[in-house]
Amino acid sequence: MQPSEIPDGAWVTVDTAPIVYLMEDHPTLLPPFLSIFERIEAGTLKGVIASVTLAEFLCGPLRDTDEILAGRYYQALVNSHNWHIQALDAPLSFSAARIRARYGLKLPDAIQVATAIHSQSSALITHDRDFAQVREIPVYTGVV
Repeated sequence: MQPSEIPDGAWVTVDTAPIVYLMEDHPTLLPPFLSIFERIEAGTLKGVIASVTLAEFLCGPLRDTDEILAGRYYQALVNSHNWHIQALDAPLSFSAARIRARYGLKLPDAIQVATAIHSQSSALITHDRDFAQVREIPVYTGVV
């Protein structure tokens, strides 16, 4: 799947790594994902983040004891009209368990896939090639 194939108005679930690339303005890893983030910012796509992604993402600044940066990142994602944080509830947990059993994914990765399915996202945006085997949702890895 390519970003240009995602229709306007669609929801996309974004994994942790691309969000880190965006927030750090990574010069080589961000470009394959930039058009997706630009479309989310413009409101032509809606971004979905699993609650596990939020936790993983905030670990970096908190590990560095940078509470201010962690707070800024948190506010940027939680208070945006173009992003939705998907809570990990019982039905989503059951789906994640099913995905994990089917593909042997790590639990956080299974939660990503389940979040994409649960939110009816048009794609899962990730830089993780472990998702290549997943068939329930189109996956964009940013790798050509």
